[in-house]
Amino acid sequence: MENYVITIARGYGSGGKQIGELVSAQLGIPCYESQIPVMASECSGISQEKFVQVDERLRRPKLLRALQKAPDIDRTYGPNDRKFVSDDNLFHIQAWIIQELARARSCIIIGKCANYLLRDRRNVLSAYVEAPRGVCVDTVMSKLGVTEAQAHRLISKTDQYRADYYRYYTRGEDWTNPTLYDLTVNTGRLSYADAARLIIQAARIKLGDDVLY
Repeated sequence: MENYVITIARGYGSGGKQIGELVSAQLGIPCYESQIPVMASECSGISQEKFVQVDERLRRPKLLRALQKAPDIDRTYGPNDRKFVSDDNLFHIQAWIIQELARARSCIIIGKCANYLLRDRRNVLSAYVEAPRGVCVDTVMSKLGVTEAQAHRLISKTDQYRADYYRYYTRGEDWTNPTLYDLTVNTGRLSYADAARLIIQAARIKLGDDVLY
């Protein structure tokens, strides 16, 4: 049977990661998020810490101002090049890992611009999970034990990092644009369990029951 991939982008506090794990359990396929920097580190020999530092954030503010003059992210530098551990090269290595995962096995990939990287593959269902700010604030407060003000700051900061990261590496795309996804899910109106079932149903409709065996 042909393998398939479900990508999940998510707003902070919306439950996207937990929904991905539910989909993973119900379909019996692996879910990748934090594992991707580990795999990239093992494949490249670069410290995992480097990937964690760049993961879904831009360390250098000037990168955003240079968006229109963005370097070719398809270029990979060799280990002897001083740019080998640059943000762009680290992204490229993770992008390669995502492409290889999509080619090799059925899986779920959370974040990492996966919907963009795999946009030309016909065996991919992309979902964006979001919730109203109040719902996200309550979730973050409950999960992390922070105040309401702290939760607001965490959400704003994290979502801005994700937006900047996505915009830079996709050459200007807005990660919240619903036309970049097959499905948008509002967890302010659906439970995580229902959201997971909805994503699976959408995958069956798009990819076919014979694929999601």
